[in-house]
Parts: sequence; C-alpha cells; structure tokens
Amino acid sequence: MKQYSPFLALIIVILTVFYSYYSLTPHRISNASTSLTEFSTERALKPLKEISKKAHYLGSKEHKNVREYIVSELEKMGLETTVETQQIFSSYGTGAKINNIIATIKGTNNTKALMLSTHYDSDTSASLGASDAGSGVVTILEGIRAYLASGKKPKNDIIILITDAEELGLLGAKAYRKTHNIEEVGMILVFEARGSGGPSYTLIETNGGNKNLIKELKKAQPTYPVATSLMYSIYKMLPNSTDLTAFKEDAPVNGFGFAFIGDHFDYHTPQDSYNRLDRTSLEHQASYLMPLLHYFADADLSNLNSKEDYVYFNFPFFNIIYYPFSFAIPIALIISLLFTAITIFGIKKKKLNTKELLKGFIPFLVALASTGIITKYGWELLKIIYPQYNDIKQGFTYNGYTYIIAFVALTLSICFFSYKKYFDKNEPKNLLIAPTLIWILLNIGVAIYLKGASYFIISVIFGLISLSILLFLKTTKEKKLLLITFLSLPVLIIFSPNVKMFPSGLGLDLLIAGMLVVVLLFGILVPILSSFKKFKLHWITLGIALIGFITASFQSSYTVDRKKPNGINYIVNINDNKAFWASTDNSLDEFTQQFFSDTITKLPKKYYKFYEKTTVKSFKQPTLTVIKDTIVDNERQINFSITSHRGANLIRMFAQNEFIIKNLKIQGYEFPKRENKDYVQNTKYKKWLTSYNFAYQDSILNVELIVLPNDRPKISVSEVTYDLLKNPNFNIKPRKDYMMVNSYPNDVVDAIILVKEFEF
Repeated sequence: MKQYSPFLALIIVILTVFYSYYSLTPHRISNASTSLTEFSTERALKPLKEISKKAHYLGSKEHKNVREYIVSELEKMGLETTVETQQIFSSYGTGAKINNIIATIKGTNNTKALMLSTHYDSDTSASLGASDAGSGVVTILEGIRAYLASGKKPKNDIIILITDAEELGLLGAKAYRKTHNIEEVGMILVFEARGSGGPSYTLIETNGGNKNLIKELKKAQPTYPVATSLMYSIYKMLPNSTDLTAFKEDAPVNGFGFAFIGDHFDYHTPQDSYNRLDRTSLEHQASYLMPLLHYFADADLSNLNSKEDYVYFNFPFFNIIYYPFSFAIPIALIISLLFTAITIFGIKKKKLNTKELLKGFIPFLVALASTGIITKYGWELLKIIYPQYNDIKQGFTYNGYTYIIAFVALTLSICFFSYKKYFDKNEPKNLLIAPTLIWILLNIGVAIYLKGASYFIISVIFGLISLSILLFLKTTKEKKLLLITFLSLPVLIIFSPNVKMFPSGLGLDLLIAGMLVVVLLFGILVPILSSFKKFKLHWITLGIALIGFITASFQSSYTVDRKKPNGINYIVNINDNKAFWASTDNSLDEFTQQFFSDTITKLPKKYYKFYEKTTVKSFKQPTLTVIKDTIVDNERQINFSITSHRGANLIRMFAQNEFIIKNLKIQGYEFPKRENKDYVQNTKYKKWLTSYNFAYQDSILNVELIVLPNDRPKISVSEVTYDLLKNPNFNIKPRKDYMMVNSYPNDVVDAIILVKEFEF
C-alpha cells in the first residue's frame, strides 16, 4: 500500500482530468439508420453540404439559392413558410434589405411560443458558413423533421425563424423584433458557432435573473450540458452580439444560446467548410435541441421571468447544479470562518507549524508570479519568433492546442520546481494553508464582484476537507492520500476544462488565465501532488513542455490544410484621381508582395498596415442625383440618390465636415433621434453615416437628409465591389494553394473601392 498509493493517486488524477474533457461532448454521431423520430447527425449533414457549397453573404447569388433551399426543406415537412422582406438598419448605421425565413407549428393550448432560431447568411465574401451558421440551420431542420415524425402535437406554438444578415449587425433579428410582438415568445433557442469544433457552450439571455431559466434547463435534461454561471456573468458584462441580444433589446425575452467555439482559426474564413466541421459538435447541438424542443413545446412559458440570479455549473450525472446568488457571500464568510477556526485550532494543538505554514506562501506565490510572467511574455516572444502567428487575427493559431499542452506542462514544471524542496522538508498540511487562503480571498472577491464565479468555493471546501483529514483523521498516510485523491475528483472535473476554454475561446493572449487556473489547482491539490516527488515530475513535465514547443514549431508553417490568410484592396480617390493598393495584413507574402514595392514600410496604428500609390484604372463612377434641395421651416431638406454602375455590394458614407443631421431616411428607413436630443447625429462627434449592403445587385441608394439651413454637408461615398481578383482591369497572380482570403475581422477584402466626395 505504501509503495503503490502515490502511483495510484497519480493515475486517478490523470484519468480524472482526461474524463473532465471527455464528459463534455458526445463521442459518436447518430447515423442515417437512426429512427426517423430521432435526430440524425448523418441526415443533417446532407442539407449542410448543400448550404455550404459556396460563400452566401447577403447580395450574392448563392445567398438567394440557400434561402430558397431552406424554404423548400421546410415546405417538404408540410410547414407553411413565408419570407419576410424588410429594410432595416442597426443602431450603428449598417443596413440592408433582408429576407427572414419564418415557419410556424401551431400549438393546441398556447401559453407563449417557443422559437428556434439561427441565421443563414455567411460572413461577407470569404466564409462558406458551414459552422456559422449552417450548423444551426441543419440542427433546426433535422430537429423539426424528427419532432414532426413523432406525431406529437405541441401545446405551444413553435416558431422557426432563420434570420438574414446576422453577420451585418443582427439585422434579421432586429427586423423581426420590429414587425412582430416578440413578447408573445416565451422561450428562444438560438444555435450558433464561433469556430468549427469543440463543445457547445450554453449562454443565457434575459433582461432579469436567470433563476427560472436554469430550473427549466435542468428539467429539460439535455444530455451534455456545458453551462456555468461564470460564462453567464462574463457574457453579461461584454458588448454581446447575438440574435438573442437583439430579440431582448426592448422586451423581457428569455432564451438560451448554444455555440461551439473550438478551432476558432476557421471562423469567418473559407475553412469554415463542410469537411472541417466537427461532426460531434453538430451532435452536441442536437443533444440540446431535442430534449429542449420536446420540453418547451409543452411547458408553461408564460412565467419564466425572474429577478433572482443563480450560481450554476454542470457536473456529470447531476446535469446542472445551482443555488441562489444570495448564498455566495454567506457561504464565503462561513467557509472563511471555518478555515480560520481550523487553522487556529491546528496551531494551538501543535498540529500545524506556524513557521512552516508561513513558508508555504513562498512556493505558491513564486509559482503564481513566475507562471504569469513566463506565460504572458513567453507568448509575446513566440509571436516575435513566429511573426506569422499575427496573421491569424482570430487570436488562436493552428497549433494553438499544442501550445496549450506545452504551457500547461511548463506551468506544472514551474510548480513542481517551486515546491521541490518544500515537499522534502514541509508537511503537506502546512503547505495547504497558503493556497487555501488565496482561494478564500479569491472567492470573497468573486462573491462581491462576480457572483457567477462563486462556485469556485468548491475548491475551498475541498481544501478544508483535505486539511481536516490531514489534521484529525487517525489513519495511515497512504489511506489519507487515497481518500483525498477521491475527494478531489469534483474539483478536477469542474475546473480542468477552464484551462482550455479561456485560450481556445478568447484567444491565446488569454493563455495566462488558463495557466493561473493550473497553479491554483496545483496549490489546492498539494496534499496529493506532494506524494509524487519521487516521480521527478518537475523534469518530466519540463520535458513534455519542450516536446510541445518543438512540436508547435514544426506546426508553425502554413499548409493546404492550415491556410495563410491575406487580403488586398484597390482604392481609387476619384476627386484626387489617385489610386492605392491597401492591405490590413501584418506582413507581406508571395501574394500581397506583388502589389507593393520592395521598400515599402509598415504603417503603425493604421486601419491599413500597408498602403502604396499605384496606377489609376478606369471604372464607371457612382453618380449622385439631387432630387430635392429646399429650405422649409428653417430646415434644409436634401433628397438625393446614389447610383452604382458597377453593381456595388456595399455603399459607405462618411461626413467630411461638421453639420447637424435633424432627420435621416435611407431607403425609406427613418433613423431614430438620439436620446434627449432633437437630432439624429452631430457629425462633429461621429463621422460615420451609414454602411448599406445591396441585395442581389440593386444599384440605387435613396437618402433623405434634413440639416440646419446654413449647413453645407460634405459627404464621402465609398462604393465597394468584391470583384478585384476577377476584374479584367487587373492581371493579378492567384493565391498559392496554402493561402486564403482573410475577411476576419474586416468585412471588406479583395475589393475595388471607389471613393468620391460630394458637397451639397
């Protein structure tokens, strides 16, 4: 027992960490032979292949084809389907004529409707949109097909809403909210993606508290819920941009969003393709949809609002565990008092050594500080050594998962080295005091400022139980070790996935967050890890880290399967008769170098990083026609139209001088006045006027502008077409097979942009 207990404990820890990831998602997909009354991922892949053949951004021919295909699939199910067309603008001034797809299954005793929603447009000219959000479309299509095949009659209306122009600013959702009474909808389920794989995370949207939503989610019993109130709290603090956000903007609407965020490097690129979509991620989406569809179709959706928030987290076999936010501070205080009492008692009974427990702060704080510094600046150094990493503007490189493993191993090595001599000289019970106290301080902080993270108290509870076992349980060290190891399983299962979640979801710049979690876990697991000293894990983990960094180095180049993103624009200033090549790329390559001279220098802190004058080509210019220009009631009314003769994809307008916009209508859409102001916009503070995306090669933009009588507006018009590479005016060498167009995070690339200033 004495000989094998450390090895057994090590195996248990490793297997538990593996299981913490394994338990998050399904591991096989439902095939075509699955019962017709159940969801089949293999069946869902058939429409996905059709939807993601080409980029289908608003205004493209393929966008219309995809819409018609979705409508036909819904009609095959016997659903009466409508397409609602509407002019709509976001609060930022981005607009388009959108086409939402709507179908309804009538309920027998409607309380409030259940809505299933996603969007069918892809991002601008580059993305194939297989994951974002073709996966959402086919999840709903296959889910509804299976539900109808069951023969069930829902109590509540079920609304299927496939929105348009989500990528342009949630325009489809805003349009639906404007023309429908969204308060008749009691629950909205939205399916999204921000990458092409990984677990699907649950996000909550509500204008109130989440109490009733969490209770209902648990009752629905999704098979693989991945949901924590930490994500909920952080999400509420961020400037969110999902259709759910638009739905709840002016009404007390409740909903769940489900999105997978792995393989973030594929997001908004041509690599968001049918072949690269992780099939188990699609299966995971289905594991949410089907139980929630059956449950909410018959549930009372009229009273889901609440003022109370709950702390919650998922755990295998228990589904979702929750308790009120109001418990957070009392629990933290009680645990703090217990810790204080146990520590004082241990010192008085001479079971704890004051000098040794104070020394225990040294290795833990050294490990925390060293990890933070090495991770932050180590990643910055790697970006200098491998400047190509800066090309991946999503923030997560193709070898990102290898780097996570390497940094985790390096962090563990730092921890083992920091604790090496203390493991030899200090007892685990003395070393446990420091990390437990740091965890307590952390929990007091989150209980006050970030209550959604209050379930972190689980680690402190484990620390106190471990400390109590070490101090008071009269048994052998080996039995204590194995008991504490088994008690550590919940901590490892709950917190280990965060190590990967932070950098994979938010970018490798957030590696530091994941690695600090590793140190915090290491500290609270000291009673277990101290028994591993004979395994020389400080050298083993360092070796794994070195292997990881070397492997990542071999994976650092671009290949056909890991394409290099790049982009170029041709810009003509018509008034000055000057033309420029411009690129937002951080560095030039074989493709972009053809547009720039050898001596060009990078422009820091500019939208375009490379910018060089070139030959002016002849294009049909946009024309402006003034329809009306008159002064009425001390206001100057200017009605004009801008006509594109090149089939523009996009028109942008900027103010070039200062004037007050009293009223503004574009394509018949009237912009609201600013809150507590009698005008729409003061261009002294905001130059951006609008960005209008043409649908299906429309060519005229109609504007009605009311300004002060003495104002003389100067407006710059940018006319954009996505046809640079195929335009006969240019002889551009094509991209290599290991390259792809880069449209992230910019929506204009490989474009011809004509800029012309008009004065009124």
